[in-house]
Amino acid sequence: MVAVSPFTILSLSSCKCRPTFNPSSTSRLFFTKPTSFNIVAMSEDPVLEWILTEGKATQISRTSPVGGGCINLATRYDTDAGPFFVKTNRSVGPGMFEAEALGLQFMYETNTIRVPRPYKVGSLPRGGSYIIMEFVEFGSSRSGQPALGRKLAEMHKAGKSDKGFGFNVENTIGSTPQINTWTSDWISFYAEHRLGYQLKLARDRYGDSSIYEKGQRLAKNLTPLFEDIVIEPCLLHGDLWSGNITYDKNGEPVILDPACYYGHNEAEFGMSWCAGFGPSFYNSYFEMMPKQPGFEKRRDLYMLYHYLNHYNLFGSGYRSSAMSIIEDYIRVLKV
Repeated sequence: MVAVSPFTILSLSSCKCRPTFNPSSTSRLFFTKPTSFNIVAMSEDPVLEWILTEGKATQISRTSPVGGGCINLATRYDTDAGPFFVKTNRSVGPGMFEAEALGLQFMYETNTIRVPRPYKVGSLPRGGSYIIMEFVEFGSSRSGQPALGRKLAEMHKAGKSDKGFGFNVENTIGSTPQINTWTSDWISFYAEHRLGYQLKLARDRYGDSSIYEKGQRLAKNLTPLFEDIVIEPCLLHGDLWSGNITYDKNGEPVILDPACYYGHNEAEFGMSWCAGFGPSFYNSYFEMMPKQPGFEKRRDLYMLYHYLNHYNLFGSGYRSSAMSIIEDYIRVLKV
C-alpha cells in the first residue's frame, strides 16, 4: 500500500491560442497546494507501480496538480528519485500518448533543443491512458528567441527521414487527427494530408461547402509556390505556439506537446501568428538553415493549416482568417 493523491487538473496540451505566460510566474499559474493523500494499492495504479519500480523511487513525498491546457489531466509526482510529470486521459486509449512519446523521443535523440524525455505509456485499469515523462523545472531567466531559433534549426538539420514526408504513426494536432501517411512528394502530402483533411472536416462538421471548394482549388494548384527549391523532409515539432514553448531553470528553450512529423522546415512556422516569433528568432534560425527562395509567399500557406484546424476545433471565429488566405492565393495564382 502506498500513499498517492488521485487529484489532477487540466494539463499542458495543445489548446486555443492564448497570450504567452511569463515563466517567472509558472509556480503561481500552474501549481496549486498539494492535496491530501489517499491510500491506493500499487497494483491498481500502473503509474505508481512504474515510478516505484522502473522509476527507481522508493518514496513519493507529494503530488501536485499541473494546469494550463484543455485536453489532458496532469500531475507532478515528487519522489526521492526526482520529480515526474504524468498526463492522463480517461477518454482515449494509449495510442494518442504513444504517438506523443514517439515524437518526444525522436526530438530528444537529435540532442539539440530540450524536450521532456518520455518514460512510459500505458492503459489505465478503469479506462483511458497515461504517459510518464521527465519533469522539466521552468525558470525565470531565458536565453531568448535567438537561442530558440538556433536550437530549432539544429533539430531540423539533425532530424532527417529516408522514408519521405510523414511519420511512423498517426497523431493529433490539438484533438484533431493528423494523418501522416508516408509520401514521397511534399506538395502532395501537404495538399492531401494537411489542407485536404482539414477542408473535408470543415465541410462535414459545418456543412461549409464554400471553404471546401475554394480550398480544394488552392490545394490542387500549389506547385507554383515551390518553384526553384529543394525540399528535404526534416523532423518538425508540428504545433509550435507560445503555449508549447518555455525555458528551463538554466534559461535554455524547451518545447512541449508535439504533433511531430517529417516535413518542409518552413511548415514549422505555421503557428507563428500565435507564437510571437520576432526578427531575432528568424535571423538566428536562418543562419543555421538558409532561407529558401519564395519563403514569404509560402508563409500564409503554412498558417492556413492551423487556421483551418482552429476553425474545426473552436468554431467560426477562425473561418474568416482561413478563407481570406485561400481567396488571396486563388487570386494570386489565378486558379
